[in-house]
Amino acid sequence: MFVVLASRDDAAARSLVARWQQHGAGLLTCADLSVPGWRLELGTDGVGRSTAVVDGRVLASEQIHGVLTLLPCVFPHELPQIVPGDRDYVAQEMTAFLLAWLTGLDCPVLNRPNATSLAGPSWPAERWRHLARRAGLRAAPLRRQTTAVPGDAVLPAPPAAATVTVVGDRWIGDVPPDLAAHARRLAGAAGADLLTVVFDRADADASVLLADPRPPVADERVADAILALLHQAATTRRHAGAGR
Repeated sequence: MFVVLASRDDAAARSLVARWQQHGAGLLTCADLSVPGWRLELGTDGVGRSTAVVDGRVLASEQIHGVLTLLPCVFPHELPQIVPGDRDYVAQEMTAFLLAWLTGLDCPVLNRPNATSLAGPSWPAERWRHLARRAGLRAAPLRRQTTAVPGDAVLPAPPAAATVTVVGDRWIGDVPPDLAAHARRLAGAAGADLLTVVFDRADADASVLLADPRPPVADERVADAILALLHQAATTRRHAGAGR
């Protein structure tokens, strides 16, 4: 089964799972984390004994062939089954549990979690632009404006902004190949299998504005590319296991 980890309110994720139904896809939400059946044993000796609950169904770890993570963390509002006073604490504990579970899986996980997000490098615009410059790409200067409420806000992207979604070695977007190559270079520098990069315009001299590791799965081209990547990664893993 291919598992999609997402918010219970993510309509695009539900549509994606329905689209992948013939491939054995299942939706894992925070509601499943409160269902009996979970067992996590870290280390190679415990892989075969770990189990998970996906859409109410208990699965052994070896039944999961790949995971697409669209949930950066567990938010308190995702837990109506928990008494209000405990939701913040439980959300933090569930996030920590999912971090351990995703890290310990022996199957392809897109994107692998890190210390900032379950879905890969979820960084502010400043860090993405800094990384872009380190990778030899253009990055637009970042301007912030003070708002009427405490805090500040990043100015919106210009109307001519262009978006490229990187899926493994592939890319999706109505941009020149040179700009797509820039997006792939940024994804490589971030160590991300999936990355949506926003540029200030659609030409080879464009500058990076920001990036997001969570792809627009409502785009059928992106959905099909992710499924192909999961199949490819799962097949490579099986062949590697057979050769040992």
